[in-house]
Amino acid sequence: MRKLYFLLCAAACGLTVRAQSPAAPAATPAQAKGNYLLASRFSPKKISKMVFSTSVDPHWLKLSNRFWYSYESGAGRQWYIVDPAFKTKKAIFDNAKLAAAITLIVKDPFDAQHLPIENLKFTKDEKSVQFELKSTVDQVKKDRKDKKAADSLEKKTFYFTYDMQTEKVTELKNYEKVKPKPAWASIAPDSSAIVFSRKYNLYWMDKANYKKALKNEDDSTIVEHQLTKDGVENYAYGGSGNETNVEREKNAKKRKPAGVLWSPDAKHFAMNRTDMRKVKDFWVINSIAEPRPTLETYKYQMPGEKEAPIEEILLFDFEAKTYKKLAVASFKDQDVSMWSAPVLQKSRDDEFRPSLWLGDNDKFYFYRTGRDLKKIDVCSVDIKTSAVKVLIEERMNTYVEIARPWLINGGKELIHWSERDGWAHFYLFDGDGKLKNQITTGSFHCDEVVNVDEKSRTMYFTAAGREAGENPYYTHLYSIHFDGSGLKLLNSGNFTHTASMSDDAKYFVGNFSRVNAAPKSVLYDNNGTKIMDLETTDLSQLMAAGYKFPEPFKVKADDGITDLFGVMYKPYDFDPAKKYPIIEYVYPGPQTEAVNTAFSRGMDYTDRLAQMGFIVISVGNRGGNPERSKWYHNYGYGNLRDYGLADKKAAVEQLADKYPFIDITRVGITGHSGGGFMSTAALLVYPDFYKAAVSESGNHDNSIYNRWWSEKHHGVKEIITAKGDTTFTYTIDKNQDLAKNLKGHLMLSTGDIDNNVSPSNTIRVINALIKANKRFDFVLLPGQRHAYGDMTEYFFWQKADYFCKWLLGDFSQPVDILEMTREVEMTNKRPGGGTSPDEN
Repeated sequence: MRKLYFLLCAAACGLTVRAQSPAAPAATPAQAKGNYLLASRFSPKKISKMVFSTSVDPHWLKLSNRFWYSYESGAGRQWYIVDPAFKTKKAIFDNAKLAAAITLIVKDPFDAQHLPIENLKFTKDEKSVQFELKSTVDQVKKDRKDKKAADSLEKKTFYFTYDMQTEKVTELKNYEKVKPKPAWASIAPDSSAIVFSRKYNLYWMDKANYKKALKNEDDSTIVEHQLTKDGVENYAYGGSGNETNVEREKNAKKRKPAGVLWSPDAKHFAMNRTDMRKVKDFWVINSIAEPRPTLETYKYQMPGEKEAPIEEILLFDFEAKTYKKLAVASFKDQDVSMWSAPVLQKSRDDEFRPSLWLGDNDKFYFYRTGRDLKKIDVCSVDIKTSAVKVLIEERMNTYVEIARPWLINGGKELIHWSERDGWAHFYLFDGDGKLKNQITTGSFHCDEVVNVDEKSRTMYFTAAGREAGENPYYTHLYSIHFDGSGLKLLNSGNFTHTASMSDDAKYFVGNFSRVNAAPKSVLYDNNGTKIMDLETTDLSQLMAAGYKFPEPFKVKADDGITDLFGVMYKPYDFDPAKKYPIIEYVYPGPQTEAVNTAFSRGMDYTDRLAQMGFIVISVGNRGGNPERSKWYHNYGYGNLRDYGLADKKAAVEQLADKYPFIDITRVGITGHSGGGFMSTAALLVYPDFYKAAVSESGNHDNSIYNRWWSEKHHGVKEIITAKGDTTFTYTIDKNQDLAKNLKGHLMLSTGDIDNNVSPSNTIRVINALIKANKRFDFVLLPGQRHAYGDMTEYFFWQKADYFCKWLLGDFSQPVDILEMTREVEMTNKRPGGGTSPDEN
């Protein structure tokens, strides 16, 4: 225990701790040097200056099927308006002319390539656009009482309108910008009332007082009305989720989100209320808090614990200012959740978008899930009687998943997503929950309904795995009639596709790419006919820097039958005559797999690590990605520690057999969160195969990870006694159980205030390793939560160092991380006290 105490104290002071690490081996001519220079050329900062827009994000307009979008390349940003009906794409304005006009007004110089336009949107008549930009001029913030405070100044914002017909730019002087809707405001659809949470209870204000709050939240003349009075800590009406004690104290007097969903006529709203009072506390210590370390306390239920949240649904009659708790209870320790209504594409730029429930003025829909997640009910609530009706029941021997239904003709029919036949498909039910027919069938996975044309009874949906000869994770858009006839592929091509469809389902913008192809964007009609090409991502600077696409591959799982799909990343200076160590980047799922299907700007874990002198791969495993069959997805149920390991090992062995440049005697593995859990497990289950692992923030002991993920993906046993009492038990294998198996080199890391995967997970493995007399390494990242925040780049180089040492034999690096030092940028202060756009 004294060893453990020393390790934690040293690490909390910002040290990298090496618990009895062996001395560096003597260098030999055969040992390679890590290519730090090549890896540093592809840091996130540098990638952001070489790769710009990778997709078209259309803003569909209200008065027609036109849409606008902005797109950036190495030549700067452009703004376009597209009219699908006339097959035209035009620049909204001439950048050079607009820059000159703005410069005359603002007195800051701009040019065609450097137009820092923000918040562009079309006016109601759709003949002009409005936008804003910040200048270098300092001004006092309007809501500041103390004009001399350090933060009382801001850069002056100029507002403009641009007439697309006359090409005239006009400054909007004394313009009162409508502030974005604050997170706490639940606005009624008719804007008559705004509901929020404060001091654990519900309040509301009218429109006039809301306008005051938008100008100054602390305006003492704002009139608020209290709706409830019995809210208490951990059994509140609304709030900001599971706050820590520190956050609660900081936000005690602030308005908070109520999380309500309104009826379309604004007469009712509904909300979840959760009783967390019996849920046990968990803690982290913020060691670098000022002026003294802080204990952060929060509610956290672990798997198998009996002290569960109690969830309710409340229905409010807003006119009468009354409410009732609905009779939604059915399963022990159940979860209940309401569905919100789909949001129209054409409303995305609206300052105000009400949160509506799925349903109409007389009915809304919700679902409830048993704690073991093997049963889900789709239910409706009658507003007049408060009666709860079960419409659809889903039952499975493993966990059941659910998606929002799509209502047809006001709920007289509904389209339901289900994996009941072993594949994710859509089913048509009548309004009372009677099955009419299965809409989609076959050995492929349906994802979501994109749109529905009720007149032609046509559904537009995305799915994966249907097209022969393609990676099964490549998604496409399809159309099909409600009766299951007329299935049609709308965006063919051996790529993974996304689609944004107009609200009337006449057109869609398709974005598609692969890991080894530049992303492209195309406009189609609803028959899948291409109207025009829109954009191709500009990768010219990236290629000029030496970038090379990775290589997709396919191997067999350990059963010799199941196909696994992966991606191989090589050094850009790859020499096929050399032997390279191989590193697996892993995330076991089961909610996803760490295998890219599309081109990605995020290259830290794969491309950039490979540049150090490694072959890096990511590959799926049985029990991983849910985009395949229910069998594939649920393969790891009941064996959450070990289920994917044999497949990861088998993939490396097959690749090494195929490619002589892979050195199977030098195999590493790394991952974050679930990948941290998996990489340590791999090193301990196959200690003679994996030689080094870097395991970040791993949930090594799932008995102390959160109940919802752990119980869902591993399983929890429901026990019902003869008296009808229900309890739950949870057992799982843990990484620390295998500590005695360690032979290779293991680096563990965690943020010290990670309130997702508690540092306790990592510390329990450390404790077991010390008791087993094992050497290992540990990096504690002070003040960081699960994702490492501003220490992400630092830890990348720690990880790179570790693999260079133990897979390449390179112990040559100095104390300073020179690659990070070189990335420190000049401030680029402008004459006269102005700053660069980056600093604004």
